[in-house]
Amino acid sequence: MTVTEAAAERLIRIGEVARGAGVSVRAVRYYEQQGLLVAERSPSGQRLYRPDAIPLVRFFQQMFAVGLNSRRITELLPCWDSGHTDAEQRAMLRAERDRIQAKADDLQAALDHLDELIAVTDTHP
Repeated sequence: MTVTEAAAERLIRIGEVARGAGVSVRAVRYYEQQGLLVAERSPSGQRLYRPDAIPLVRFFQQMFAVGLNSRRITELLPCWDSGHTDAEQRAMLRAERDRIQAKADDLQAALDHLDELIAVTDTHP
């Protein structure tokens, strides 16, 4: 889909999205290929995104970091876009939250053990 020059002024280029979200341009293209982002095209064919693509890409990064795949993230997008969920979506969100919390608890336990080891080793030369 192409956009008029007036409409393109409200959109941002792929490099701006990448810089703003702290990812590579390649990552932004990947998210588009996975159906997570939608780009419009300028008359010259450049990819253009809405400014809200930046926090959305940051969200994708966070979700990938905690183990979600593209398919699962795609299932979350309607919740992100509308702010509304049905019972099945809420159950899925709660299950993912519980899984992530368990992972966070494991990481906190590892940090606690490292802190103990550091404290012990700090008392010795």
